[in-house]
Amino acid sequence: QVHLVESGGGSVQAGGSLTLTCAASGSVASIDAMGWHLQPPGKERGLVAAIVRDGIVTYADSVKGRVTISRDNGKNTVYLQMNSLKPEDTAVYYCAADPTWGAMVAAFLKGYQYLELWGQGAPVTVAS
Repeated sequence: QVHLVESGGGSVQAGGSLTLTCAASGSVASIDAMGWHLQPPGKERGLVAAIVRDGIVTYADSVKGRVTISRDNGKNTVYLQMNSLKPEDTAVYYCAADPTWGAMVAAFLKGYQYLELWGQGAPVTVAS
């Protein structure tokens, strides 16, 4: 069993920055891929960024250049540094994890239903 807990959400002005943190606990040795998804109000959940244990990363086109995902394997923690935030970045940000990178890619391409391990979500509001 893996437990994911997000922190760092909140309100920020447009153009500002925010860092989200996701701490994993439990059977973390089974986890290879971790990622962040966002769900804007009334919209589908979609991938923001993902990272595997050896550091390979992928980003959604909408956030490239503004977002950095990183991971501390020793602390079983993944971070999402977000810069130049826009009002359209307003969403609940969910941490996700999976034993395989393939499932994370599947979620990226086909939908979040391919992932089963989720945190409770961290709300982010970007004011204009």
